[in-house]
Amino acid sequence: MNSAQQLARLIASPGCSLAPGAYDAWTARLVAQAGFDACYMTGFGVSGAFLGAPDIGLMTATQMADNAARMVDAAEIPVIADGDTGYGNVLNVRHTVAAYRRAGVAAIQLEDQDFPKRCGHLAGKRVIASEEMVAKIKTAKDTAGDEVLVVARTDSRSTHGLDEAIARGLSFRDAGADIVFIEAPVDRDEMRIICQRVTGVPLLANIVEGGKTPCLDADTLAGIGYQLAIYPLSLLITATRAMRATLGDLRTQGKAPDHLQGGFDDMCQTAGLEAYMTYAQRQEAGAPS
Repeated sequence: MNSAQQLARLIASPGCSLAPGAYDAWTARLVAQAGFDACYMTGFGVSGAFLGAPDIGLMTATQMADNAARMVDAAEIPVIADGDTGYGNVLNVRHTVAAYRRAGVAAIQLEDQDFPKRCGHLAGKRVIASEEMVAKIKTAKDTAGDEVLVVARTDSRSTHGLDEAIARGLSFRDAGADIVFIEAPVDRDEMRIICQRVTGVPLLANIVEGGKTPCLDADTLAGIGYQLAIYPLSLLITATRAMRATLGDLRTQGKAPDHLQGGFDDMCQTAGLEAYMTYAQRQEAGAPS
């Protein structure tokens, strides 16, 4: 099976599957080593790690696709990759999906925001016409073939209300989207209504700590009706807070905290150093491949 088929099988399994958000090859590797079956390339995380900037449409399609390729190689599990708006019209969508397909992602997420976009849990978003987004979805499906799933996201809940968001979700399903993502429902009741009314397609929940949507566990999400949940900022928040604490110790105490002792060996193990060195030794000794 290719990665898209692996992801489709995962989503079809009982319960709500979790895809933690990663933003580079290292965090993608950590997600895989933790035993998760899928990983989400978070646009906010990539923008933060790559540019030190917020998720307001500053990354390019090429930068995102290159980052996705490194994550795919490091994780070796299906990667669901944020593709923002597709970076323009249907021609840009075709170009973007083709680049993500070459990168080896299992799925690309496309949204109906006007370009430049911004994080779905920020205010001030604008959305394009539903018909324009439907054309983008059809273009994405034509380009993706059977190698990449298409996640169709609408941000219209915040701009036009829940009924419009549900109507768009249904039109995206009918256009061929493999997964529908209605962004930023504000409570459990709205989440239940979405799952009751948008049927016939897997639904994705976006859980952002401190965002607009309640932070629910996998069992609760499954009971509501979601098949897939992403946690895009959990690792970035964790890493940022931990690094700030260490930097504070370095500045005030003149040394790193004691619990970091032995960390070098851990980093080498996480990076797979032993496998690299064993391979080199075998090749240099003339062992058969």
